[in-house]
Amino acid sequence: MKTSTTKILTIAVILLLLVNIAMLIFMLNRGKRPHDAKNPRGKGNDPFEMLAKELNMTDEQRSTHLKLRDEYFNSVRPLFDSVRTAKEEFFGLIKEPNVNERLVDSFANRIAERQFAADKLTFEHFRRVRALYNPDQQKKYDELVIKMIQRSGNKRRDSADKGK
Repeated sequence: MKTSTTKILTIAVILLLLVNIAMLIFMLNRGKRPHDAKNPRGKGNDPFEMLAKELNMTDEQRSTHLKLRDEYFNSVRPLFDSVRTAKEEFFGLIKEPNVNERLVDSFANRIAERQFAADKLTFEHFRRVRALYNPDQQKKYDELVIKMIQRSGNKRRDSADKGK
């Protein structure tokens, strides 16, 4: 009886050791893969390049879209920064033992106003970009924008689910 238990434990230890070695090899090999230079996170291709390929953009459309994209990011980045700052201040209130409800509402409204402005800029950017395309491209662009928005919502939901 003692011998069979020892054999089973020995086999289990050896199997676990082999699984750990395999896992280490897998993790080390994964880290050695070259990543796309434009996307340091290594997640697929550059979104603009994927969009350009999917819509079969002309050179003129590509250059105009890139110009619009740069203008958009230059105008929306400060808004995103102010939303982040306002949220930091808002959630900094949790340290306070007694917080006035009007103060909480004031902070929440400030965040909402800034987020609204950022969303409005994004909407206008998408409309300007859409105007660059022919009707067939516009149809495909509309589908891609909806997918992108849905993915964005799913990422938020997934990260919230992970916190539970």
